[in-house]
Amino acid sequence: MSEPAIQAYLVAAGDFHDIDFARLELLKLLAEHENIRTTVASDYSDIEGIQASDFLISYTCNLVPSEAEQAALKAFVESGKKWFALHGTNSILEFTDAGVACPETAPVFMETLGSQFMAHPPIQPFTVKTTQPDHPLVKGVGEFETDDELYLCKALAQLDVLLHTDFTGEASGFVHAEWPDDEPRPVYYINRLGEGEVLYLNLGHCRGHYDMQPRVPYYPVIERGSWEKPEYYELLRRGLKYCAGV
Repeated sequence: MSEPAIQAYLVAAGDFHDIDFARLELLKLLAEHENIRTTVASDYSDIEGIQASDFLISYTCNLVPSEAEQAALKAFVESGKKWFALHGTNSILEFTDAGVACPETAPVFMETLGSQFMAHPPIQPFTVKTTQPDHPLVKGVGEFETDDELYLCKALAQLDVLLHTDFTGEASGFVHAEWPDDEPRPVYYINRLGEGEVLYLNLGHCRGHYDMQPRVPYYPVIERGSWEKPEYYELLRRGLKYCAGV
């Protein structure tokens, strides 16, 4: 007996990242399930299309929905749907003389996601640790090293943290540069909202030679971050299956 079709909606767009690479890798993973049919978009403006989908995936940076779109995304999750948000989805970046600012100008969007990006230290290796070893989304993945952007975020909800890391110190170049406390830094969490859930996995930085334009015409280093780690792909596969209900 054939399986029913599952409608996925992927938003992949934004600044300072190799969106083409991330989009392609996510589509490859979605294509492992022949009954998942995916709509691809570069913003959240197709409210009807998102609402008609079974689940939402986002890989973005500095992409802020309009107020109407923010309300629709919140309603989408509250209705019982799942949203798999990746990497810079919760970022708003503004370059100022004092450093990169992260203005809190989209509260409904960020509260739906459960957090807002505030800074990251220079890209360097760090250890991802398991907060809930028995949770099916992370069970057996174990502790692993990655070379990625370590996200320092402002929590805006009661988060069910699955993975975390540790960082105390300075995130140079950002307005919110000082992080003196030793609280665990969430890497992967669930934010429950109404009848639905947002899964947020903030690993997954990637950048190619031309992704910092116009600020930098040619970026000298290709960065793939956690995309070079098998553990990351396992987390992505499980997250997609969880959201699709397969």
